[in-house]
Amino acid sequence: MMPITHRALRTLALVLVCSACFAAGAEDAAVSSATAAPAPTATAAADAAAETANATAATDQAPAKTGAEFKSLDSDVQDLKKEVLDLNKDLFQLEEELLFPANTQVAVFLSVDVGTYFQLDSVQIKFDNKEVQNYLYTDREVDALNRGGVQRVYLGNVKVGKHELVAFFTGQGPHERDYKRGAKLNFEKGVGAKYLELKISDRQSKEQPEFMVKEWE
Repeated sequence: MMPITHRALRTLALVLVCSACFAAGAEDAAVSSATAAPAPTATAAADAAAETANATAATDQAPAKTGAEFKSLDSDVQDLKKEVLDLNKDLFQLEEELLFPANTQVAVFLSVDVGTYFQLDSVQIKFDNKEVQNYLYTDREVDALNRGGVQRVYLGNVKVGKHELVAFFTGQGPHERDYKRGAKLNFEKGVGAKYLELKISDRQSKEQPEFMVKEWE
């Protein structure tokens, strides 16, 4: 066995001291690591709070965005309805022009002046002794006529030449009695549309209704 010199003992002491310092440093690092650990946790919590706030803001904004989308959709639907109505109107006019060309077209309108002595129920129209229309009126339609409305009660075709129009009016006359009267007009159909008017008016002098058929110039 070799004798241990003073120098060897000193070297061994230094090694032991360094080992102890290293162990202490490791413990301090572990403690520091454990102490510093909450910092990342706080950062994560802040990030999570920010994400929650953003999600809440997005949720708050969602109804407004949805409302705007619904408003835009409703506007599109209204525009589409208007386009459909305009298209139907154009198609209706085109259909009338095709079915009732101007050289054979005849239109009959009906108007009521005052209506004190007669309440209209129905009207029958004949051209050249052939029935072409028998119209039954509702209370709303009668009220509209009594307030100055004009109704196109018939639209059809007749050939160029002489014709006879006969109209029969049925309703309630004076003292709420059943009342039926007729009126006729002989006219000549030329080239171009012909417009005729059935007019019901009050004859104040006799307290009786008056029925006329006239041409529109």
